[in-house]
Amino acid sequence: MATSAAGPVLIVGSGLIGRSWAMLFASGGFRVKLFDIEQQQITNALENIRKDMKLLEQSSSLKGSLSAEQQLFLITGCSNIQEAVEGAIHIQECVPEDLELKKKVFAQLDGIIGDDVVLSSSTSCLLPSQLFAGLVHVKQCIVAHPVNPPYYVPLVELVPHPETAPATVDRTHALMQKIGQSPVRVLREVDGFVLNRLQYAVISEAWRLVQEGIVSPSDLDLVVSHGLGLRYAFIGPLETMHLNAEGMLSYCDRYGESMKHVLKTFGPIPEFSGATVEKVHQAMCVKVPDDPEHLAARRQWRDQCLMRLAKLKSQMPSQ
Repeated sequence: MATSAAGPVLIVGSGLIGRSWAMLFASGGFRVKLFDIEQQQITNALENIRKDMKLLEQSSSLKGSLSAEQQLFLITGCSNIQEAVEGAIHIQECVPEDLELKKKVFAQLDGIIGDDVVLSSSTSCLLPSQLFAGLVHVKQCIVAHPVNPPYYVPLVELVPHPETAPATVDRTHALMQKIGQSPVRVLREVDGFVLNRLQYAVISEAWRLVQEGIVSPSDLDLVVSHGLGLRYAFIGPLETMHLNAEGMLSYCDRYGESMKHVLKTFGPIPEFSGATVEKVHQAMCVKVPDDPEHLAARRQWRDQCLMRLAKLKSQMPSQ
């Protein structure tokens, strides 16, 4: 049985993100301890992981070189934090997005770990300076923000605390690459990190365009899914600029003034409430009713699409 000689990875929290991390680390051959405060939550999580892995294997979408059974063998549950921490080389926190709760978890971990383990948070928006303030092992602390759903979207944002050691960033970057993720280094903390800042910028202008009657909600989504999204699935906005002219200097010389003119017409931050939210909600419900059954089915369809896209991207020649 292939396992990591360096030691196990600890996942703190057995919700969706925690389960996804457990599957990702197991796919890389790491032994995984899945911790939660309630044994029943652990039992349920392990059963969900088993079902997910079996389905992935049946559809030839299971990550890694090990079979589903081999990967499942690597994942064990634990409800005792002292036992869970023992021997861990990396701890990935996945509790709910609540600052005080996360600080409590990290304070507890800080008091029982040694100097050779990375403390990592899956937070999507809480700043490292808030999460890790006052910890003894702050040099070993980092945010490793995955994208939902983590098993199908490989990006991980690595965001250091101002006192995080460069070796911690390097080590986490290497670990993420080893399990098949695509880590990016955020050089200093900023609200929203990088992905959400970009996402919110798009959402904000999308909302204004619908609010001002420029385009319908359904057509707005088509602009992205059948336009920008197709390009951005393979190249980012900066390379898009580079390729859409004779290089970046040519693009900025040719289109810089036009971009500035359009950008000056952008309105204030939307309220995301009132008549516009009702209009958008109704349009979305025409496509996907907001009852649990329809939403779950659509999420499953989304995940299957992401899986197939990831497989296509893996088959593309590297540049």
